[in-house]
Amino acid sequence: MKILILGSKGFIGSHLEDYLSRKGHDVWGADILVDYSGNTNYFLIDETSSNFNSVFAHTGYDICINSSGAASVLESIKNPLRDYYLNTVNVFRILEAIRKFQPGCRFLNLSSAAVYGNPQRLPIVEGAPPGPLSPYGVHKHQAEQICREFYNFYKLHTCSVRIFSAYGPGLKKQLFWDLYKKIRSGKPFALFGTGDESRDFIYISDLVMALEIVSEHSDFKGNIINVANGEEIKIREAVAIFSGCFDIETKYSFTGEVRKGDPVNWQADITKLKQLGYRPKIDIRTGLQNYLEWVSTSENN
Repeated sequence: MKILILGSKGFIGSHLEDYLSRKGHDVWGADILVDYSGNTNYFLIDETSSNFNSVFAHTGYDICINSSGAASVLESIKNPLRDYYLNTVNVFRILEAIRKFQPGCRFLNLSSAAVYGNPQRLPIVEGAPPGPLSPYGVHKHQAEQICREFYNFYKLHTCSVRIFSAYGPGLKKQLFWDLYKKIRSGKPFALFGTGDESRDFIYISDLVMALEIVSEHSDFKGNIINVANGEEIKIREAVAIFSGCFDIETKYSFTGEVRKGDPVNWQADITKLKQLGYRPKIDIRTGLQNYLEWVSTSENN
């Protein structure tokens, strides 16, 4: 397949580009960062004012995977307008360019479990009522609605995937990155929450494999698919597993304080994803050991 990845320099986008290239696909990329590698299959785009016409006007693709946009709950609270432009308006602009120049190109929109907020029950099915707790979650939900709109009214083939808690090499933020820095300090530290909060973690290699499966087997009729491992893991358990990977005695506590925009418990129902052929390969222990090896090497270099 000829595949365009928007946001190809980001955490998910860069892994996806590497993975799909190794699988023999013809992969093109676009992002706001200058590419110094000499890659000719790359478009430099503007963060908030690009109309995306130049990306689609002269090169045809089988599918466009949108991994671009803002990815911070806290930043969305501080600057909701920027988050709105990056996560909602740009999706509209992308789909308008596809409608104008390549109506046969499928569009895979990377959404987020943040759309669910605090669900009424676990595991969370795709039909669960949305309840976003932040502008980020609201804007991701609006982007999904735009994808459905373009399918319903213009018959553009769209699909949105709600990604749960992704982690792995290349990610220098969120829980495990913060944990690494605190553990390496050798000092006692405190973490937000009670530790009884839970997440459904998915390792980056499983995630990009899932995206390929959805790209090849979903019907792209404005539908939504959960992307996760389908396992609920308490934060205190994840912290204990990661701490156990170090040769350092670790002392920590939980503050009981809940950060604005953070959900309490997540676990995805991944029945739809499994029906397409997905089976996770990396468990949390293996994934965290891999992450520690990467981040240790990265810091030393």
